[in-house]
Amino acid sequence: MEQKRRFEVEEPGGIRIDRYLSEQMPELSRSYVQKLIKDKRVLISGNPVKANYKVAAGDVIELKLPSAAEPEIQAEDLLLDILYEDADVIFINKPKDMVVHPSAGHATGTLVNGLLYHCQGELSGINGVIRPGIVHRIDKDTTGVIIVCKNDQAHNQIARQLKEHSITRRYRAIVWGNLKEEEGTIDAAIGRHPTDRKRMAVVSKGGKRAVTHYRVLERLGRFTYIECQLETGRTHQIRVHMASIGHPLLGDEIYGRGKSLFSLQGQALHAMVLGVIHPSTGKYLEVEAPLPEYFLELLGKLRRNNGI
Repeated sequence: MEQKRRFEVEEPGGIRIDRYLSEQMPELSRSYVQKLIKDKRVLISGNPVKANYKVAAGDVIELKLPSAAEPEIQAEDLLLDILYEDADVIFINKPKDMVVHPSAGHATGTLVNGLLYHCQGELSGINGVIRPGIVHRIDKDTTGVIIVCKNDQAHNQIARQLKEHSITRRYRAIVWGNLKEEEGTIDAAIGRHPTDRKRMAVVSKGGKRAVTHYRVLERLGRFTYIECQLETGRTHQIRVHMASIGHPLLGDEIYGRGKSLFSLQGQALHAMVLGVIHPSTGKYLEVEAPLPEYFLELLGKLRRNNGI
């Protein structure tokens, strides 16, 4: 069975549809997207388009991926740190080095592999067989809480809250430098890097609005321990935003300051709090993931180094 993907263009547009889709789905090459367009698998308002069509704000794009693009995902008995679970949703405390769903180079050991085993296949199917139950993601080396939906009704409800930016998402991070202000807001659009499509960047054209609120929790000499609250949820948002103001995350080898210190594996970033309106009860549900051991050890080391 083919998989359908749907995108609504939010930014001003003006770029070719093949480029737009390859930026939205970096796992697909631009040449493969062009083949899908040629095969009339890319539609706007139900009509096939050509590769040179330029998207406009408000365009609703429907993409039909052939079934061959969806490998069978194996259920695996993985150790999952379950923070909360009921018939509709499950909150997982994701560890470092775990990818959320299968992708190139990560066919096994992902959160989805473990969820298929734990939930016995009872996961929403809206995002296809590769992303069952998945409504949002956190990076491989970011730890913390992620919500997964067990049925389509729950998935639609949570996806709507994500789109409306009404979900509570608070992160803890350690950044380079000593921030001048005690708190602040970064309101800067994020899109694909103009020359490196595997990276994101603050952009003046073609990006999506991104808003991050931050506040200082503790000053640690050359570093600052902060809390970030997301108003939007763009790819690599906190990492890109903090780097854009000169305070990249400690351990971030993509947006940071070269090789990591303190033998860190990736950025010092933890998704600590996630709050949603429960899809069945209609009541606010907030789940917290405690700071992981590596983060606590790092804080202790920085405090000792600064005589705290």
